[in-house]
Amino acid sequence: MLSLSMIVRDEAERLAVCLDSVAGFVQEMVVVDTGSSDDTVAIARQLGATVHELAWPGDFAPARNAAMELVHGDWVLVLDADEQLLPEARPALKALMAQPDVLLINLLRYERGARQSPYSNVSRLFRRHPGIRWSRAYHAMVDDSVAAVLASEPHWRIADCSQPCLVHDGYRPDLLLAGRKAERLRQAMEQELIETPNDPYASAKLGGLEISEGNRERGIALLEAALAHCPASARVERYELLLHLGIGHASATPARAELLYQEALALGLNPRLSLAARLNLSALLLQRGALEEASRLCEAAVRLSPEVALGWYNLGVIRRRQGDIAGALEAYAAARQLAPDHAETHQNLAAAQLLGGNIEAARGSFRTAIALLRQQGRAEEADRLRQQAGAIVKLEA
Repeated sequence: MLSLSMIVRDEAERLAVCLDSVAGFVQEMVVVDTGSSDDTVAIARQLGATVHELAWPGDFAPARNAAMELVHGDWVLVLDADEQLLPEARPALKALMAQPDVLLINLLRYERGARQSPYSNVSRLFRRHPGIRWSRAYHAMVDDSVAAVLASEPHWRIADCSQPCLVHDGYRPDLLLAGRKAERLRQAMEQELIETPNDPYASAKLGGLEISEGNRERGIALLEAALAHCPASARVERYELLLHLGIGHASATPARAELLYQEALALGLNPRLSLAARLNLSALLLQRGALEEASRLCEAAVRLSPEVALGWYNLGVIRRRQGDIAGALEAYAAARQLAPDHAETHQNLAAAQLLGGNIEAARGSFRTAIALLRQQGRAEEADRLRQQAGAIVKLEA
C-alpha cells in the first residue's frame, strides 16, 4: 500500500490540485493541518483524506515526522501543497517500488518558473522503515537517516527515477517575492552551517542566495570552502556547488565560470538535473562569440527539455546572432508559449520580427513587452524600451 503524507496550513487555493494529482495512485491520504484559518481542512476531507491537527512545532522536520507516524502504507509519498505528481511518472514509479531491494526513490522535480535549476532531485518516496526520519531545518529531508540505514543494512539501495515525476510552483519569482522564503532560507542555512561547518547542501543554498542578492565575495567563499570538503562521491552536492560558483564568477571572470560549468557537466548527472549548467555555459559561449558550440549545447537542452522556456529563449538569441531569423522566430515563439509573462522574450521576438520585415507583428510584441515590464514594477525599463522601440517603429495604432 502507498500512503500520501502531507503537512499543510492555509492551502485552500492549491490543495485540491495536489490531491487530485495522486488520485488512484495512492491508497491512503493523510493530511496534517498545523492551524489553517481557511477551507484547507474541509477540502482535504472532501477529497477523501484523513485529516489530523497538530500545533506547529516550530520546525518542518518534527512536523513531517509526526505526520509520518499516522500513515499505514508500506511506502510513503510526501508532497507539499504546491506540488503535483505527473501522471506519466506513475508506471515508472510502480516498477521501482516493486523492486524488493529499493529503500528510497529520488524523484525528478520540475521547478516551474525557476530562474535557475529547472529541475531538482527530491527524496520523497520511500519505504515506511523505522529508521527513516526527517531532519534539518527549513529544507527538511530524510537523507541523513537513509544514509544511516544503508550503513547498517547494506542490502538496501537508493533508486533514481530518470523521468520527471513532480511539478513544483514554490520557486516562481512572483511567489518568492510575495513570501519570506529567501529570509527563512537564510536563517535556516546560517544555523545549519554553525552546527555543521562546510555542509555541502547548506553551503550551496546559502552561497547561491548570497550571490543572487549581490553578496558575491561571501557567496563564493562559502561555496569554495564547501567544495574543498565535499567528497567526490557526492555528485549532486558537488554539482550544486559548481553551478553556483559558475554563476558567481560569470560576470567578473567568465573564463573561470566556463570551466566550472564544464566540470559540473562532467559529473554525469541526469541531463535534466544539469540543465542549468548547460544553459549557462551556452550563454557564456554566446557572449564570447563561440556561436556553433553555444548552439549545439542549447539545441541539446531544448531537445531534452522542450518544456523549459529559458532553453528556447536562449536558442532564439543564438540563432538571431547567427543570422538565422526564421530559426530565431521559431524559438522565441516556443518560449513565448511556455512563459507568456517573460517580457524579454517579447522584446527579442519584436527585434527578430523587425529583421524579418513584419512591422505590424513587431509593434505588437514591443507593446506586450512594455506592458509586462510595467505590470512587473519595472517602470524605468518600460520607459527605456518605449523610447528605443519608438525610434524604430510607431508604437501607437
